[in-house]
Amino acid sequence: MSETRRQNAVALRYGSNDAAPRVVAKGSGLVAEQIIERAREAGIFVHESPEMVALLMQVDLDQHIPPQLYVAIAELLAWLYRVESGVMPGPPPALPSI
Repeated sequence: MSETRRQNAVALRYGSNDAAPRVVAKGSGLVAEQIIERAREAGIFVHESPEMVALLMQVDLDQHIPPQLYVAIAELLAWLYRVESGVMPGPPPALPSI
């Protein structure tokens, strides 16, 4: 018997007035698929990291990410900024050990 893993997804929002990124949506299965589909339709980058998603799934909705994830998320946001500005920096950063 093979085990089928349900897909999870977490959406973050970070604005210039925010102290840290905030979890604005999360879910499994069909909800996760809809989060990913809507992000792609809106042209929002979708980063696929099961480890990071597993950690972020533990954060309550509308809550800031925990300080332990600041560096990982900051590196990802910096990488994304470089991609969007036309500087191709290579693969996204790996999740640091926490």
